Amino acid sequence: MSRPKIGAHVSAAGGLWTAFDRANAIGAECIQIFGSTPRSWSVKLPNPAEVRKFRETAKRTAIGPIYLHAPYLINLGSGEKRLFGASQASLKGHLKIAEMLGAKGVIFHIGSAKGSTKGKAIPQIASSLKAILREISGKSLLILENAAGGGDKIGAVPEEIADILKRIGNTRAKVCLDTAHAFEAGIISEYTPPGVAKLCKEWDAVIGLERIVALHANDSKTAYNSHNDRHENIGEGHIGLLGFKALAKEKRLWNRDWILEVPGNDHEGPNKENVDRLKSCFS
Repeated sequence: MSRPKIGAHVSAAGGLWTAFDRANAIGAECIQIFGSTPRSWSVKLPNPAEVRKFRETAKRTAIGPIYLHAPYLINLGSGEKRLFGASQASLKGHLKIAEMLGAKGVIFHIGSAKGSTKGKAIPQIASSLKAILREISGKSLLILENAAGGGDKIGAVPEEIADILKRIGNTRAKVCLDTAHAFEAGIISEYTPPGVAKLCKEWDAVIGLERIVALHANDSKTAYNSHNDRHENIGEGHIGLLGFKALAKEKRLWNRDWILEVPGNDHEGPNKENVDRLKSCFS
C-alpha cells in the first residue's frame, strides 16, 4: 500500500447510484453520501429497484468502500425526549439504508448534552446505540465522529468516545477522526510529524487506532482551539498543505479511508483539485 484510499462526500441527487459518476469525475476512490435527505427527520428508504441499481453500479466501479453520513439534526445526547426519540429513529433508519446498500457504515455526529448533563448524556447515547445495533443486524457499522468541541458537545476528546464505545460493547461501533475537528477542539495544535505522532499515540492509548476506520480529511477555516466547526479546502486553512503532508507520513493511518468534506472551489463540495492536492501529499 503506497497510500490510503482518497475519497469524498458527493451528491446523490437524481438517484443514489449517480454518486458513483460524480466520484469518478473528481478522482475519488471511496465515497460518502447521504442515504436520505439530511434536512428532515423522516427517513425515506430506497425501493428494491433503487437498491438493485445502486448495487449494480457499485459492482461496475472500483470506487469503494461506501459510507453514509447521518443528518446533522441528530442528537442522541439531548435531554429533550422528543428530540432524542427523533434522533434515535433517524439514525436507525440510516443504518438500515446502509445495510440495504451494502455500505461500510454510517458516520454521525455524537451530539451534545444540551438540556441535560454529560454524566447523563453519555450513558443515554451508549444505550441508544447499543439498541440500534441490536435491532438493525448485519455488517454495517455505526461510526462515531469526533467533535470540534465547545458548549455541551460530546466527543471532542478521545476519552468521551472511548467511554461510549466501552458502554456499547459491540465491535460494529467504530470511529471516524476528523482532522479539522481535532484541531478546532484543541486536541492537536500543529500537524507536524511530531504532532501527528503524538496524536496517534494518545488516540491509540485511549481508543485504539484499530477502532478508527475512516478519516475526514478537512482543513480548518478557524483557528486552533476555536471550537468553531468550519471546513476549508486542503492547504487553504489553518492546518495547511504542510500539515497534510505531515499527516500523510503517518503510515499507521494509511489503512483507513480518507474522505474529503471541503467546500471546493465553487462551494459545491469536494472537487478534483482538492482530491488531487490531497493525493499529492503522499508523493
